[in-house]
Amino acid sequence: MSPSINNCDLGDADLEDRPELNKMRCSICEDAAVARSSRSRKLLCSSHFMEAFEDQVAETLKAGRMIEDGDRIAVALSGGKDSTVLLYVLKKILAGEAVELFAITIDEGIKGYREDTIGYARRISEDLCVELKMISFRDEFGSDLDRIAKGRDQAPCTFCGVLRKSALNRAARDLGATKLATGHNLDDEAQSVMMNYLKGDIERLFRLSPRRPRPGLVPRIKPLRHIAEKEVALYGILAGVYPEAPECPYAHSSLRFEIRRMMNGLERDHPGTKGSVLRGFEKILSSAEDRPAVTPLSCCRICGEPSVGDLCKACHLLGRSR
Repeated sequence: MSPSINNCDLGDADLEDRPELNKMRCSICEDAAVARSSRSRKLLCSSHFMEAFEDQVAETLKAGRMIEDGDRIAVALSGGKDSTVLLYVLKKILAGEAVELFAITIDEGIKGYREDTIGYARRISEDLCVELKMISFRDEFGSDLDRIAKGRDQAPCTFCGVLRKSALNRAARDLGATKLATGHNLDDEAQSVMMNYLKGDIERLFRLSPRRPRPGLVPRIKPLRHIAEKEVALYGILAGVYPEAPECPYAHSSLRFEIRRMMNGLERDHPGTKGSVLRGFEKILSSAEDRPAVTPLSCCRICGEPSVGDLCKACHLLGRSR
């Protein structure tokens, strides 16, 4: 059963789920309001909130030229709220379009956590009649994340992020996907931009661009990138697809967790900060359109996957040398 709006922890973004909102009315139809849109600032009832959410996703797809007729779209489905909402909303707004939709779930092997989220990924795929392909770290890399990260200097999230990205790209490519859709929301995008600003990593910063295709990599699209995490969660609740999944036990060990906490504090004290960070980054991209994409890719000498050097990041982390 999905959680109610009032008892769901939706974070610190600018969404009105306070009790006094129940006394307010939708700016469009006068029904009881459930949220104030961070985009229009209008109070919206359930149906108009969902309609506005779907319209914004459709606009993002169109503005970014993310989907074309004939595309075979792989949705990276973790079973968490963002990827679940992404699969649901794409299935809804792409109905009747000349595209194929299927899902890929990566089982990293995190005991006590992935069992629940993988179960939910299976259920939502079945409910939506979407084909699901399961890939495990054990099959791809010979071991589960718990074992891979044990006793290592790097945080588990470092291994997870690199290996999951590699496995997703390989699976999407092998299954004939022309696009790989991920559930990154506004909060995720702003955090990634800020992390790379703080590291001074221009190379990785420019890799965030949605318009820079690279040989061997299935083009990634992020239809939720302009929508706040809290609004994604509320849409999932209203649509009845919000998964009651536990938090990853490794989440608190990552730099992203610290950046998330910092960005949430800034958003609370200075509403609109996350959107400003993403818009500022997009202005940088538009002013640097003539810049070479990034370092040219070659092939990893171990696994053959796209790599900046002769050894890809996944093989480097796994200690593969031959």
